[in-house]
Amino acid sequence: MRAAADREETAWPGAAGGALLVVGDVATDVVARHTEPLTYGTDTTAEILTLPGGAGANAACWAAYSGCADVRLLGRVGAGGAEWHGTLLRDSGVRPTLIPDEEAPTATIVALVDAKAERTFLTDGGAALRLCPADWSAGLLDGVAGLHLSGYLFFSGPSRELAGLALADALERGVPVSVDPASAGFIAAMGVDRFLTAAAGAAVLLPNADEAGLLTGLPDPADAAAELSRHVPLAVVTLGAGGALVAESGAVTARVAPVPATAVDSTGAGDAFTGAFLAALLSGASPVDAASAGCRAGAHAVTVRGGRPPGSTGTRP
Repeated sequence: MRAAADREETAWPGAAGGALLVVGDVATDVVARHTEPLTYGTDTTAEILTLPGGAGANAACWAAYSGCADVRLLGRVGAGGAEWHGTLLRDSGVRPTLIPDEEAPTATIVALVDAKAERTFLTDGGAALRLCPADWSAGLLDGVAGLHLSGYLFFSGPSRELAGLALADALERGVPVSVDPASAGFIAAMGVDRFLTAAAGAAVLLPNADEAGLLTGLPDPADAAAELSRHVPLAVVTLGAGGALVAESGAVTARVAPVPATAVDSTGAGDAFTGAFLAALLSGASPVDAASAGCRAGAHAVTVRGGRPPGSTGTRP
């Protein structure tokens, strides 16, 4: 990733009334909450729900829930699930453009949630990984004040190419871009340098502490946040129950306090932070105030099942 001083980038402006376009994954989540440790080779009792999910779709829903009046989403889903997912997104205040895939099913994620509300994912990218350049049009940026790219886009060839086109078109129009790195495991498999090169040009990077540490090789989250902000104008590192760090120009400029919450399911908490953060930033809030809004949304998210805001889960029959 090139240093910020070596490239002309658009810092994220306050743009009240501008739309947020999210490009990313739409998924079906199978959330299994178990209060006892998994017993290998036999049964473990669990409460199981099938819910709408996907990091990109979740973030879009939380942005709308947090007050962004115009939230748009581009994603690819299995043809059989397009109507269900589209209806739930619209009901959540999101304007979806969903590409139906006749050959691959909607991405499916099995989320194993333990008694401490920590989640472990089993992920089948399905149609989400088949989002491709043919699905993109620069016209999707009409009226858009901010573009958000889900990090899952970068982990497959076709969707990574689309992400590159979207990022380039956004920068050409002066639309700032944010990226959520999404998965330390997938970044490690892809390679840090490849990921950073693919995301070069972003104005905002939103990793969690594990992702920030992996991307920089620095174990301390504050050091990692500071290092990342030498390469992007704004780096915001989420710390789960520890709040968040805001870093700019090579230094941590704020430590945002966590919001206490009684967690039942941490699925989607980072997506909630991202959605609320971007909604606040687009309304003209400072990065610190936007991060505070993100922490409030993240705390709210862990009190509900699944990754979507209350009232928008639409449990699948």
